[in-house]
Amino acid sequence: MKIVLLDAATLANANLASLSTLGQLVEYQHTNKEQVLTHCKDADIVISNKVALDAKTLTELPNLKLICVAATGTNNIDLDAAKQLGIRVCNVAGYSTPSVVQHTFTLLGNLMTNIHRYQQDCANDLWQKSNMFCRLDYPITELAGKNFVIFGYGSLGQAVGKVAEAFGAQVIIAERPNATDIRPGRIAFTEALKMADVLSIHCPLNDETRNLFNRETLDLLKPTSFVINTARGGIVDEAVLVEILTNNQIAGAGFDVLSVEPAQANNPLANYQGHNLILTPHTAWAAKESIDRLVKEIANNIVNFNNGTASNVVV
Repeated sequence: MKIVLLDAATLANANLASLSTLGQLVEYQHTNKEQVLTHCKDADIVISNKVALDAKTLTELPNLKLICVAATGTNNIDLDAAKQLGIRVCNVAGYSTPSVVQHTFTLLGNLMTNIHRYQQDCANDLWQKSNMFCRLDYPITELAGKNFVIFGYGSLGQAVGKVAEAFGAQVIIAERPNATDIRPGRIAFTEALKMADVLSIHCPLNDETRNLFNRETLDLLKPTSFVINTARGGIVDEAVLVEILTNNQIAGAGFDVLSVEPAQANNPLANYQGHNLILTPHTAWAAKESIDRLVKEIANNIVNFNNGTASNVVV
């Protein structure tokens, strides 16, 4: 059985022994669009994190039986074509929850305490020149007692909520926009945004959530609020957010995702230089332990598929 890993570099030199014991493992650090067919030739199983497999490509891979997505999102696979061709697609869910939760609060903690600015001042010898034992140049805000609004209350949103509560924050679960019924324990979307001291986004990107946080909805936030997005780029209108940050209409934003990745030269958030934005390059998921869990679960998906009991099935 030939197993082809198309973008091994995304697994950060993880131990792939559990995969190599399952067949002939062929690793490619990167695969561009022109190389997909060549790299996948004669493969029984293809593992892809972000390499796109469209309908035309899938029809030219007659040996392909299983696609293992090395992630939760499957938007890089033409699922309809895979289903029509009898190709099983499996993903991995939940593997990165602890890592993403940690990153969420790392972004928020840095913003609320202005650690990034204080650290830079220390590096520039400003503390050494201080006339007292500390520096109090930038505001420091506690999370305790604040309204922590979560949009997207799946397993990840719930895990974030538990940590927010441990900090002493009041967790508020935002209902879907335009919902006719408000579920128990949730607050209407617009009302939740008006209440938010922190807005933490954990929903998938789809037609309903694309640019959901736009001029109209972001204007509902308080000038003291923070926005954290460790979900997907495209959920927040990036150009509008830059305007809002530039005008100090909110206190700050922490983003780990952009609408197009890697970051493009013309991306508004990538170009923004204000101190009230912290941008990281889609690393929230990538703790060593998280990647180890990912590889282990991919191996389990292959074993289960071979045993006729496919797991984490998408199609």
